[in-house]
Amino acid sequence: MMEPGLISVLLIAVVAIIVLSVFFSFFPVMLWISALASGVRIGIITLVAMRLRRVTPSRIVNPLIKATKAGLGLTINQLESHFLAGGNVDRVVNALIAAQRANIPLEFERAAAIDLAGRDVLQAVQMSVNPRVIETPIVSAVAKDGIEVKVRARVTVRANIDRLVGGAGEETIIARVGEGIVSTNGSSNSHKDVLENPDLISRTVLAKGLDAGTAFEILSIDIADVDVGKNIGAFLQTEQAEADKRIAQAKAEERRAMAVAQEQEMKARVVEMRARVVESESQVPLAMSEALRSGKIGVMDYMNLKNIEADTQMRTSLGKPGDNSGSGNQDGSKN
Repeated sequence: MMEPGLISVLLIAVVAIIVLSVFFSFFPVMLWISALASGVRIGIITLVAMRLRRVTPSRIVNPLIKATKAGLGLTINQLESHFLAGGNVDRVVNALIAAQRANIPLEFERAAAIDLAGRDVLQAVQMSVNPRVIETPIVSAVAKDGIEVKVRARVTVRANIDRLVGGAGEETIIARVGEGIVSTNGSSNSHKDVLENPDLISRTVLAKGLDAGTAFEILSIDIADVDVGKNIGAFLQTEQAEADKRIAQAKAEERRAMAVAQEQEMKARVVEMRARVVESESQVPLAMSEALRSGKIGVMDYMNLKNIEADTQMRTSLGKPGDNSGSGNQDGSKN
C-alpha cells in the first residue's frame, strides 16, 4: 500500500502536467519568444486569439518573421486574412522575398490574388527570373505537295506576373504553337521549303503574337526536330480512285440488274402474246363449223381449204433443211 502522502504528490503532478499542456496549447510561449527575438512585435494575447479563431499561430508567425527579416513590412492581419481565405501564406511570403531579391515589382495583394487563383506564385516569380522551356509534342502537318512534315518545337517562355490572374496557361501556348506549325506547313508549296528553312515556322509563330492573353511571354521558338512523314496527297488520291472504282462498279451492277429484269419482262410478254395467238387459233374450228351450219360455205369449199392446208404443210416440210424424206417421196411420186 502506498502512503497517502505519496498519492497526493502523484495526483498533484498529474494535474500540473495537464494544466501545463492546456496552457502551452493555448499560449505558444516559445513561438512568442521566437517572434520577439526576431524583432516581430506580437502579443501573447494575439496568439491566443488565433487559437480561438482556429488559426495555427506558427503558420502565421514564422512567415511573418521571414518577411520582417527581409524588410517587406507585412502585417499580421494581412497574413492571417490570406490564411483564412484559404491561401498559402508561406508560399506567398517566399515569392515576395524572391521578387524583392530579383527587383521584380510584386505587391502582397497581387501575390495573394495569384495564390488564391490557384497558381503557384513562387514558381511564377522563379520563371520570371529563369525562363522555362516547354517542349511541344510532335505536330504533323501537310504541305501543298501532299507530303507530311512532323515537327517538334521548344518554346522558351517567361511568366508574365501582370497576366497571371485570368491569363491562359501552358496548354494554350502549346496549342497555339501547334496551330502556327500547321498553318506554316500548310501554306508552303513544298515540304522542301520547310526542311530548308525550319526557322520559317519560328518567324511565323512569333509574328502572330500567339502569347496574347496568356500568362506567359514567348521569348523564342526553336525547332528541335523535323521529319518527313507519309505522302498524304498520294494516299488520298489512291483512296479517291478506289472510291470512284467502287461507285462505277455499283452503277454497272445496277445497269446489269435492270437489263436482266427487262429481259425477263420481255420473255413474259412473248409468252403472253403466244397465249393470245393460241386462243385466237382455237376459235377457227368453231368459226368453220358455224359457217357450215349457217351455209356461208359449202362442203366443197371446206374440202378445198383442207387441200390447201395439206399442200401448204407439204411445201413447208420440203423447205426445211436436212429433211430429205419428203423430197424422195416427192420425186417417187413424179416418177
